[in-house]
Amino acid sequence: MRMLRIRQFVLISFSCSLVLGISFAQSLNSAPAVAVTDYGRAEKFIPANTTRLVFGTVRPSWLKDDRFWFRDATPEGNEFVVVDAATGKRSMLFEHSKLAAALSSAANASYEAKHLPFEQVELSPDEQTVEFNLKGQRWKCDVQGTQCAAEGGGELEGEPALPPVQGALPPRLDVPSPNGKLTAFIRNWNLWVRDLASGKETQLTTDGVKDFGYATDNAGWTHSNRAILVWSPDSKHIATFQQDQRNVGEMYLVRTKVGHPVLQAWKYPLPGDEVVTMIQRVIVDVEGPRVIRLQMPPDQHRGSLCDHLVCRGGEWSDVQWSPDGKHVAFVSTSRDHKQEQLRVADPDTGTVRDVMQETAPTYYESGAGKVSWRYLPSSNEVIWYSERDNWGHLYLYDLGTGNLRNAITSGEWAVTQLLQVDEKNREIYFLAVGREKGSDPYFAYLYRAGFDGKKISLLTPEPGNHEVSFSPSGKFFVDSYSQPDVPPISVLRDRNAKVIATLGKADVAKLVAAGWKPPIPFTVKARDGKTDLYGLMFKPTNFDASRKYPIVNHIYPGPQGGSVGSRSFSAARGDAQALAELGFVVIELDGMGNPLRSKSFHDFYAKDLGDNTLPDQVAGMKQLANDIRGSISTAQAFMAIQEADTPPPTPCSAIPTSSR
Repeated sequence: MRMLRIRQFVLISFSCSLVLGISFAQSLNSAPAVAVTDYGRAEKFIPANTTRLVFGTVRPSWLKDDRFWFRDATPEGNEFVVVDAATGKRSMLFEHSKLAAALSSAANASYEAKHLPFEQVELSPDEQTVEFNLKGQRWKCDVQGTQCAAEGGGELEGEPALPPVQGALPPRLDVPSPNGKLTAFIRNWNLWVRDLASGKETQLTTDGVKDFGYATDNAGWTHSNRAILVWSPDSKHIATFQQDQRNVGEMYLVRTKVGHPVLQAWKYPLPGDEVVTMIQRVIVDVEGPRVIRLQMPPDQHRGSLCDHLVCRGGEWSDVQWSPDGKHVAFVSTSRDHKQEQLRVADPDTGTVRDVMQETAPTYYESGAGKVSWRYLPSSNEVIWYSERDNWGHLYLYDLGTGNLRNAITSGEWAVTQLLQVDEKNREIYFLAVGREKGSDPYFAYLYRAGFDGKKISLLTPEPGNHEVSFSPSGKFFVDSYSQPDVPPISVLRDRNAKVIATLGKADVAKLVAAGWKPPIPFTVKARDGKTDLYGLMFKPTNFDASRKYPIVNHIYPGPQGGSVGSRSFSAARGDAQALAELGFVVIELDGMGNPLRSKSFHDFYAKDLGDNTLPDQVAGMKQLANDIRGSISTAQAFMAIQEADTPPPTPCSAIPTSSR
């Protein structure tokens, strides 16, 4: 994805010069030369140098009994903190001083308690050990800090599909059971389990072979050696598949580095291929062991949210077990994402029952970033996500008949994520965008609604984009809200949104002292002169209003995403600010055809990818050049517009201060 984004950035830069004529090249030739000091200043604003200057952000990892932990970063150093959600009381995740001493001894290095050499850890199911990456190895320390030991290589077996996130642990290849006693993994194309107490390993399947293995994580565009599966709540069954990619064409990639290049080859079906990857769904009885094949034709390797069964490291959410483990519901997605089939299977016999089907003229999505359908066998119901009325909303269906009971949400706004379902009180908790008038329509807020669609209430009224994480019980949630130009505040709330504790208020003093300035939110009109489009502008920190600056449009046309990305605060939004320091005004604009608005807005250039939202980008830049000439002068990139004596474009309007 990063490669695609860079290519689009280059294309839009040069497409602007072609549209606007030779004046763009002249403006670049007449611009002052970029000095060494400019590059030095630009380097200050790359993510590696800005992220470490922000303190007090909270990313919760929930534990059992409504507790969670997070890394509490302060200017003095870091602590890993556990919070009891019921009381707000804090404690340490591990003995920092003792662990630092044990790790120093084991690694033959010197580490301090508040400056440990990792930012991400993984806590064992019994909460007695923490694991982390250090110098290419995976390490394990007990929480008392009495001993630490290297556990082997920290890299995945084989090549990861995307570069690892800096400081993050590589994804787990195994999947622990809900009871914490077993963990499932792939070996030689078959599925195995390991007893976590004794270390004993048991082979569950025997007929897996190369290119026809179990739980295979290969969607083509991304792949790894982790296992894709879902345990039943009682830890007795595993829902997974045997993936048939025999006779599927291969993709090749050469990784260049010092020494000989490395050739990668993996199965990757392309558009137009007659043979594509298919999955044969199975249930594995762990105690047998026994494999039960579901009585249905093979499915496409597709999810209702993206072109993978799991999206960006998430869970396989299109498979949901009943609480008693006696049935499993799943969604089959067609290769073109135009047809979704909800089914329920008996894990003991493999029989499958079709419940309901939805078709879409362009493509179906089950939410934004999270699958938003829920299997509710106790009430014989299903909550289903659909954009059938042009907006993403939730509907209640009868599980037995597949008939619609009622709409849960409606209106000219969109549900993005169904986060929590309270079956006892028949209430749901969800994120939605565009419902709060006067606010940026991309800001997500948390709401509660009854199954009957009545009494929808806003739970997080603070202006901004709310990132919400519920406890497993659903009684509490952590709410971190911010804006692109406003640092985050993180609070702990109960299910009625009462604040139990303030967890953190981001400290950006060092970031500001380094010269950082926030991006500028703006709105312009789309190509139709009517529809509001939203974006961010980045100006050089040494901006001179008497100078003229060429505009660089940092575009990612989608349609699966947009140029701006998250509306939450970020110290560095990629390299936008760093690029601006080299003498540009950089903009990011979400045009028609990008998600998180109405279905028609998202479908605007469906089946016409050559559009690539470029007319909106050009229209927006013309408006910006005309409207902000008083503050940045007219960018030389748009000299041709003036020289052509064209009518002045419609001025852009700023987002109200109260909603920034």
